[in-house]
Amino acid sequence: MTDSQIPDAAVISSQLAEVLYSGGLKTTHERWRSLFSSDTFHFQEGLTHRERIELSYRRLRLVNDAVRDPQGLADDPVELTAIHEWAGVVDPGMATIVAIHYNLFLGSLADHDPTGRDLSEFVDADRIGTFLCTEVAHGNDAVHMETTATFDRASKGFVLTTPTPAAAKFMPNTSAAGGAKSAVVAARLIIDGSDHGVFLFLTPLSDSTGRPLPGVEVRALPQTASSPVDHCATTFRDVRLPFDALLQGDHGRLTPDGVFTSSLGSPRRRFLQSIGRVTMGKLCMTAHSLGVMRHAVDVSMRYAHTRITSGMTNGQRVPLIAHRGHHASLLDAVATTYAATLLQRSVVQQWGLTAGDDREAYERLTAISKAWITWRAREVMTECRERCGAQGLALVNGIAMQLASIEGAITAEGDNRVIMEKAGGEMLLGGVELKPESETAPEDRDLADPQYLQDLMADVERIAHSRAKVRLRRRAASPLARWNATVTPAVALADAHVHRLAGEALLTAAGQAPPGPSGDLLRALHGLFALRHLAAHSGDLLARGRLTAAQVEELPDAVDHVLAELEPHALSLTGGFAVSEALLEQHPMLMLAP
Repeated sequence: MTDSQIPDAAVISSQLAEVLYSGGLKTTHERWRSLFSSDTFHFQEGLTHRERIELSYRRLRLVNDAVRDPQGLADDPVELTAIHEWAGVVDPGMATIVAIHYNLFLGSLADHDPTGRDLSEFVDADRIGTFLCTEVAHGNDAVHMETTATFDRASKGFVLTTPTPAAAKFMPNTSAAGGAKSAVVAARLIIDGSDHGVFLFLTPLSDSTGRPLPGVEVRALPQTASSPVDHCATTFRDVRLPFDALLQGDHGRLTPDGVFTSSLGSPRRRFLQSIGRVTMGKLCMTAHSLGVMRHAVDVSMRYAHTRITSGMTNGQRVPLIAHRGHHASLLDAVATTYAATLLQRSVVQQWGLTAGDDREAYERLTAISKAWITWRAREVMTECRERCGAQGLALVNGIAMQLASIEGAITAEGDNRVIMEKAGGEMLLGGVELKPESETAPEDRDLADPQYLQDLMADVERIAHSRAKVRLRRRAASPLARWNATVTPAVALADAHVHRLAGEALLTAAGQAPPGPSGDLLRALHGLFALRHLAAHSGDLLARGRLTAAQVEELPDAVDHVLAELEPHALSLTGGFAVSEALLEQHPMLMLAP
C-alpha cells in the first residue's frame, strides 16, 4: 500500500513530527519555520559573494526583531537551537553570524559577572557582536594562544596586543560588512609580567560605518567553500581597553589595584571556563546540520516520487522511488536523520542539569554528538545531492549550498577528528559506563528484536573499548607511539558510543509514539539504522560470539525486509520533518510535472 492509498498518511506525519520535535513544533519551532519561509528569506539568484554576505547581515537584524528576548536567548538552549534548525536552510551565512552574535558573543557576556555595562546596542543589533579566539598558529590548541592583554596600573585598564603574525585572530567575521562590530577577544592576562591564563575582553572593533578603530587591523581572507561569511584575520596594535573590558567570574577576578584571585588553580581550566560558550556552540552547529539535512532528505524524497524513469519492461515508466537502487540510500538517510535529530533532542534537554564531574561528561557527550551528527549530515546530504542528479547542483534547489555549509560546521567549535580522539581517550580513562553484556545466547535471539539490536550495538562499543585498552597497555617507544597505536580503536569507541545512544533515542521515541503505524515506522527505522551499523561490525561480533554465522548471513535479507516495509511510507516519514511547503515551492526541481 502506498502513501496515496493510506487515508491517514497526513495523521502519521503529524504524529511523527510531534515526536521528532518533542511537542514543540507548533510553539517554538513554528515561529522560526514561519519566519524563514517568508518572501524576505527566499533564495536570491545571481548575488556576488559580497552581496550575499551583506544580505545575511540584513537578515540577522530581521531575526533580532523576531527574538523576544535577545539578551536572554543565550540561556535558552531550546529556543537558540530551534533558530538554527530553520535558519541554515534558507541562508547558511546568516545562520553562522546568528550563532556568533547570540551565543558566542552575548552568551559570553551573560555567563560572566555583570558590571553594569550597557548592552542595548547589541540587544538591538545596532552593533553586531563577534568572537575572536583561535589564531593562525593556534586552533585546537587555543589554550596556547599568544595575544596578550597587559594590565596597566597607571590607567587601571589593559593594552591588547598581537605580538607576532602567528597570533593574528583567525578567521572571525570582522569586516565592514554589517556595520559596527564589537568582539569578545580571548587574550592572555598579563599582570606585572606574570601570565594568569586566557580570559575574554570586550573590545570595540569598528565605528558605525564598519571602519576599524585605531589599532585594530583587519585583513580579508580568501573566500571559503563553506557558508558565505566575511572571514578575516584580525590583529591589535596596543589597543587600550577600560578595566571593565575584562569578563570576570569565579574562575578569575581582578581588582582595580591589580590583585588577581581565582577559584581554579589551573590556567587551562580558567581558559575552558572563559570559553564555555563553545559547548553551546556545538549544539548550534549540530542544530544547523540537522535542519539542512532534514530539508535535503525531504527535497530528494519528493523528487524521487516526481521524477519518472524507465521500468524493467518495454514502455513501462515508473518514479525513481520504485527502484530499490534509488530508495535504499534515501531510506537509510531518513533513518539516520531521525536518529540524529532525536539524539540532539536528548542532548539539548540535558543542558543545565549537570554540574561538576557530570558537567564534564555532558560536555563530552555534546562534543561527540556534534562530530557524529555533522559527519552524518555530510554523508546524507551528499547522497541526496547525487540522487537528485544535475538538479541537485542548482543552489536554488536548497541542497548544494547547504551541503557546503556542513564543511564549516565540521570544523567550527572544535575539529571533529580532534573531538573524537580526545573523547575516545577520556573514555578509556573511565569516561564511559559500558552496558553489561547480555546473558542470553545469540542463538535464542532474533534480528527483528529491537532490544537485541541495541544489545549488539553495546557489544560493538564494548569491543572497541577492549581493543583500545589492550593497545594502551602495550609498551611503546614513547607516549606518542603508544597513543598512535591506541587512537584508532579509541575513536571507534567514541563512534560506537554515540551510535548506540542515537539508536537508543530512536527506539525510545518509537515507544512514545501513539500505538499504530507511527510507532511501527519508527521501530522499522530503528531496525534499518541498527542493522546498517551492525553489518559494518559483523566480523567482530561473530568473532566474539555475539552473532551467529547464520545471523551474519541473514543480515542483508533483514535489511531488505525493512526497506520493503518502509518504502511505501517514505513520504509519510519525510512529512514528519514538517518542512515548510512555502519554502519547498521555491525549488524549481519540485515543480516538474510527473
